[in-house]
Amino acid sequence: MKHQLTLAEIDRFRKDYKDQKQNRIAEMAVVNNGLQKASLNTEGIRPLNRTFSIEIPTDNVTDQKQSGRCWVFAALNVLRHEFAKKYKAKSFTFSQNYLFFWDRIERANIFFDNILNTADKPLDDRTVHSYMQAPDTDGGQWHMAVSLIRKYGLVPSYAQEESFTANNTAFFNRALNNKLREDGLVLRKLAQAGKDDEIEKKRQEFLSEVYRMAVIAFGEPVQKFDLEFKDDDGKYQLKQDLTPLDFFHDYFTDDLDDYVVLFNAPDHEYDKLYALPFEDNVQGGTPVQFLNTKIENLKEAALKQLEGGETFWFGCDVGKQSDRQKGILAADLYQTDTIFGIETKLNKKERLETGASGSTHAMTMVGVDVVNGKPRQWKIENSWGAKVGENGYFVMDDKWFDEYLFKVVIKKQYLPEKLVKIAEGPAEEVPAWDSMA
Repeated sequence: MKHQLTLAEIDRFRKDYKDQKQNRIAEMAVVNNGLQKASLNTEGIRPLNRTFSIEIPTDNVTDQKQSGRCWVFAALNVLRHEFAKKYKAKSFTFSQNYLFFWDRIERANIFFDNILNTADKPLDDRTVHSYMQAPDTDGGQWHMAVSLIRKYGLVPSYAQEESFTANNTAFFNRALNNKLREDGLVLRKLAQAGKDDEIEKKRQEFLSEVYRMAVIAFGEPVQKFDLEFKDDDGKYQLKQDLTPLDFFHDYFTDDLDDYVVLFNAPDHEYDKLYALPFEDNVQGGTPVQFLNTKIENLKEAALKQLEGGETFWFGCDVGKQSDRQKGILAADLYQTDTIFGIETKLNKKERLETGASGSTHAMTMVGVDVVNGKPRQWKIENSWGAKVGENGYFVMDDKWFDEYLFKVVIKKQYLPEKLVKIAEGPAEEVPAWDSMA
């Protein structure tokens, strides 16, 4: 069905607009101040007083700058809070640059596998197109960090400091992805010609080139370092000649298999485990899996983990109903419908189905305010530096949790047995373009 606008219709629209005086008021407010400022609902901010009944002691915030490494930062924040509690070192931080380096190498390798495994499909196949569209990107998931930590270990931030490129990834990403796409086309042709020996020779050549690019961009990854710090009591600590894996194994309990990613996607079946192989970053590593369940289960588990004195990684749609500078996430923060005189009613399920919402950012939950047995607001440690929010910390109202939070990473001990069993069972694979991705 087609409809061509007529000038008579437009005249009627103009008359309808002028018939309502409040439209002119809204026009002046938005034209002169912008939609965001004009629609700010100050009543939605007042209850958020940043007082929390449960609050995990934390210190300095980190800053991912102009990069999409939030998933690495949030994962390392969870681990450094554990380290801080165990070794009384609240200000100790880990190197994000170190893990990010290895992520780029591993993703290149798994990209080549994916390209070879789909060489019999045309380039415009939806799966092949997804691989070629994003060969090696910044974004990631909790399980991806787990895979990297288990294979390459951890290092303190001073042992491998941030590089300019790690903080500003866009230009490097373009160079790396263009190379990988070109390499992918070469490997596809060799696979289609059945030249297996030449495939492996080319793969080694391509991976060596990717390694060279990553070293030039991020610096060569440290192999050994001295662990040296003063704890919160001022006591000097030193252990020399550690490898990154030594550090992880000696100073942490490898309980990473005890974590479950609970997801709330109302457009998918609840109480079911899903796998996202498209997002796996390490061949032979921990697969990316989500246990989809009701939001009430995410919230109950989140409360239990905080009550147990442990922070957690979570993913959300941070751009919705948020004030970045003030560090506020409130479901009714902006009243755009009121400004325009309309009523939009998309629920969480419909927003996922239509692409209007999804998980865009990972952060660390460090506190909650519980009143009369129910959470009122949540405290968030972000990775955007100390100049946004309140010294880098954000506050989220509980309604925003329901609407725009999608996943939480919870230890099995804080989950009901039913969910633990589901998490340990088989997972249904979803494609790269699924709303969960």
